[in-house]
Amino acid sequence: MIRDTGPGARLWRIAVWGVTLLFCLNLLAMIATVVLNSVATRWLGTWLPLGLTTRWYGSAWEEFQLGDILVVTFQVVFTVVAISGALGVAAAYALARRSFPGRSLVLLVFLLPLLVPPVTYGIPMATVLYQAGLGGTFWGVVLANLVPSIPFVVLVMIPFIEQIDPRIESAARVFGASTTQLFVRVLLPLLLPGILAATLLVLVRTIAMFELTFLTAGPTSQTLIVALYYAVFASGVRAGQSIDAMAVVYMAVTLAWLLVALRFVDPTQIVARSKRESSAA
Repeated sequence: MIRDTGPGARLWRIAVWGVTLLFCLNLLAMIATVVLNSVATRWLGTWLPLGLTTRWYGSAWEEFQLGDILVVTFQVVFTVVAISGALGVAAAYALARRSFPGRSLVLLVFLLPLLVPPVTYGIPMATVLYQAGLGGTFWGVVLANLVPSIPFVVLVMIPFIEQIDPRIESAARVFGASTTQLFVRVLLPLLLPGILAATLLVLVRTIAMFELTFLTAGPTSQTLIVALYYAVFASGVRAGQSIDAMAVVYMAVTLAWLLVALRFVDPTQIVARSKRESSAA
């Protein structure tokens, strides 16, 4: 590989690294400000707070009922993960193993919720859910989040399924394996890395999904990110430190699950598989 070492190329590399460094420093500075303010006793017009305390976390826990909100958040997230995992894997298997007219069109339909901004279809979908009596309920939030989650599982799982040689399934059939035995004893162990990758990424995605949850959630079905929005913009006077403490809790929860996901998932491998799938199609 020949690398351009001219002055123009050198200046371009310096500019790219400079912009990247500036972005990272700006992001770290914003996060550090929120974290520091969440433990500050008072911070006005000085470089550092006058003192440190953890009482704002207790205040946020009581004022915003964080315990109940976290329970609802994890109930929604794990329900979405379970349903989208089951339906998405089944749909991905059918699309990977069956060739039929219009297959590319069906794949495109599955991809639309991932390509289109959530607000675009979220508002009419929320209208339908409210008309059906599901708006503002737990199941309304779950159904709204399933719309992008199932296609995401399908997109991730198709390359994993296509890597399995169909002759393995045929051999299992020859030896008398039923459909259930074929899935549990043959396919599931082989697909487990892909299922784990898809469900963990859906979990992180659902925790961070604001638009669809905001449009369909009610007072008892708010997830953490929606509750954080109301804490910031709802009427009334609230201590900024308590809101920042709530934001830190949200960041910690999301980051913890993201680190778990990255422990088992290599995003570059998923992208490479997806590119191979697109090329094959």
